[in-house]
Amino acid sequence: MENGRKRELQRKMQARHVVMLSLGGVIGTGLFLSTGYTIQQAGPFGTILSYLVGAFVVYLVMLCLGELSVHMPETGAFHSYAARYIGPGTGYTVAWLYWLTWTVALGSEFTAAGLLMQRWFPSTSVWIWSAAFAALIFVLNAVTVKFFAESEFWFSSVKVIAVVIFVLLGAGAIVGVIPMTNSQPAPFFSNVISAGLFPNGALAILMTMLAVNFAFSGTELIGIAAGETVDPDKTIPKAIRTTLWRLIFFFVGTIVVLSALLPMSDAGVLESPFVAVLERIGVPYAADIMNFVILTAILSAANSGLYASSRMLWSLADKQMISPIFLTLTKRGVPIYALIFSMFGGGLALFSSIIAPDTVYIVLVSISGLAVVVVWMSISLSQYLFRKRYIQEGHSVKDLVYRTPFYPLVPIASFVLCLASCIGIAFDPTQRIALYCGIPFILFCYGSYYVTNKYKKRGVKYVNQNQSH
Repeated sequence: MENGRKRELQRKMQARHVVMLSLGGVIGTGLFLSTGYTIQQAGPFGTILSYLVGAFVVYLVMLCLGELSVHMPETGAFHSYAARYIGPGTGYTVAWLYWLTWTVALGSEFTAAGLLMQRWFPSTSVWIWSAAFAALIFVLNAVTVKFFAESEFWFSSVKVIAVVIFVLLGAGAIVGVIPMTNSQPAPFFSNVISAGLFPNGALAILMTMLAVNFAFSGTELIGIAAGETVDPDKTIPKAIRTTLWRLIFFFVGTIVVLSALLPMSDAGVLESPFVAVLERIGVPYAADIMNFVILTAILSAANSGLYASSRMLWSLADKQMISPIFLTLTKRGVPIYALIFSMFGGGLALFSSIIAPDTVYIVLVSISGLAVVVVWMSISLSQYLFRKRYIQEGHSVKDLVYRTPFYPLVPIASFVLCLASCIGIAFDPTQRIALYCGIPFILFCYGSYYVTNKYKKRGVKYVNQNQSH
């Protein structure tokens, strides 16, 4: 395998693949299983507000990412932007934070998939299913990029269609077009405001923002896929636009339906609020249907996650920050060792969730929750500094194919809003561990970068090598 081919990823993804990849990363357990908790914490109206603010923050971050990834379409993009415009240590730290986020997610997704199968096969061990799904996701990623993108497109399509049907059925039940079971009258929006606008105070919204941001994590996959996308100038802006309005429809539409059809007291206690709503509408086999949809959603998120984490490792190796072994591609352009190592990381996360759920696993989950917000902050700051340098170097903003509007307001606002959700964690005793674990991990990454860099015989900054592909 000669060096030239070894370092070339293939541009095979169409716009529909990139949009579905992004939605695939986002619509997972956060939407299907965590929404009940958020409704209980912030109240129905507060939750709708939280998700609207969350969607707004995501949109601002996407506007920043759009300018960067269209101007410099690279695989594993945002760590290279952070390295080039903030500092190499930050780029290195962002890459490992993001890799950890997805490998921890892999562990929890394979566990969840195994548990869901218990509904239909109660006598079979959870771990047999977890291992089978892990093998399936590995194969889907290992064949070709096109094969991965196509499988992700269909995985995502199932859950997208399910959410659309759920929102439409729910809307019909809210206004009385579809009768409720037990001849209950149409609730309209009485449940949304019955407990008051902010039953647990306005601060509860700030405290739920990390959970909301985590639910939206995955949108930034658009930037990672930029290096393997056909015609990124057109594909990336289109993917950003369509992803945003779909997210608002899926998340906010779903929350409105759940809030209107479930009393707040029920929302957080139920195993899946979706099943409860479908049963109240009178949908036959509601639990089985939702079990299948949630299983598809989880496998789709795992599929996106393995893709994202393997490309991050490939990109780190490409910048000569970790062993060049991770650059090795198969004949079909898949970074196979990066894929195996990421899968191994997911396996360790899965193992820690069984062996040490109250210690190691909690630490991993906490760091990964915080990591997404830190990555978004790095994207916002990178765009702010990129535009500044671009103008200083004598370029005209008009030459940029895709421009972040309202500069510098957009990058500053997205950075400040992400920072606010990190501060919000400090007020919630259940989430505070994210800061206790996340901050030392970030410092450890910086330290390890500077220590290894110091001992490197070739101390060439990889920032200068970004151009020499």
